[in-house]
Amino acid sequence: MISGVTGNTREQALESLSNMTSDVQPIGKPEFESRLQRLQSKMRDENIDAIYLHAGTNLYYFTGFRWNPSERMVAAIVLADGDFIYVAPHFELDTLRDFWLIESEIHAWHEHQSPYQLVADYLSQHGIDAGRILIDEVTPFFIFNGLQNACPNVRFEHAQPVTQFFRARKSASELALIQRAHEATVSVIAAAASILEPGMQTTEVVEFIDQAHRKIGAAAGSSFCIVLFGVATSFPHGVKQPQTLQQNDWVLIDTGFLLDGYNSDITRSFCFGEPTDRQREIWDVEKSAQLAAFAAAKLGEPCEVADAAARAVLQSAGLGPDYALPGLPHRTGHGCGLDIHEGPYLVRGESTPLEPGMVFSNEPMIVLPGEFGIRLEDHFYMSDDGPVWFTEPAKCFDDPFG
Repeated sequence: MISGVTGNTREQALESLSNMTSDVQPIGKPEFESRLQRLQSKMRDENIDAIYLHAGTNLYYFTGFRWNPSERMVAAIVLADGDFIYVAPHFELDTLRDFWLIESEIHAWHEHQSPYQLVADYLSQHGIDAGRILIDEVTPFFIFNGLQNACPNVRFEHAQPVTQFFRARKSASELALIQRAHEATVSVIAAAASILEPGMQTTEVVEFIDQAHRKIGAAAGSSFCIVLFGVATSFPHGVKQPQTLQQNDWVLIDTGFLLDGYNSDITRSFCFGEPTDRQREIWDVEKSAQLAAFAAAKLGEPCEVADAAARAVLQSAGLGPDYALPGLPHRTGHGCGLDIHEGPYLVRGESTPLEPGMVFSNEPMIVLPGEFGIRLEDHFYMSDDGPVWFTEPAKCFDDPFG
């Protein structure tokens, strides 16, 4: 049996975990204020008159205001000259003031009124009748269309090049949150591996992982969880039906949680029982590909070099090429922060240079259709000296949890 797999009851495994988030420092108001100021400075440098930040992670990143998007417009309009307002339904004013971090003027609209015209009037009051305005990349089309109709002479542009410019380069406080979140999730997956026993269903393991995340301090439990047994592991994001664990099954666990809004996302693949030579061989190739992607991530190089390095390892082992199976059917990694998948990505064609503060998953999954899949996923960040792991990668085939 692989070290760390089976041997504990659920109660024992939960008892081995403790709160890992109680001493975490949330992002403070001064950092949000600094982000807003730097955003406005960049807007002035690039002759951008205003930016529309829709409810979601961009709104939170720049203002510290958390709000879930819906069919009603809740947003911030940030002007390059230093002014900014919130736009929200009138009946939400008290709730908004309860949640905001940086106070500012609120332009409120009643249900029969047009929030689009309210925005147009505000822009016009500041002389922006035909300016250049960025639209948050997560803005629903119906809201963009409403703004476009209310401001026919304004030039609307995609905000992602600007929002990603800031969000891709994490601060020390962001890196600390991401570090702790990933450390906690590694401990959760190790605990989950220790409770496995024949006859257990994937749904039982998912339930345990949620409980374990709560034990380490995640108030809302897991933010997502994928548990797969046997052939189902060859489906990167799972199958519809739960599986029942059999002796010698291959196992894949991919899960994470949110810590002050920042995501963890860790995957481990291992054997429950006696592995085959094929499983050992492919696991070693997967680990080599992951390490090659990490080694290729050098400051100043384009993000795509990590993907190319991982694929070169796979191709030398007779897998692929490109996205062909058996092999790697998707990109090698994604940015991660307030969104679990955010740019830039470790994928062919991504020319963004690697810079300090950037955070990536490293997961060049190998899929063998009809057999099994192996994904080892850890995250790293770019320091002033190059890539640094948040968590140690899986140690070795026979002792994946170290």
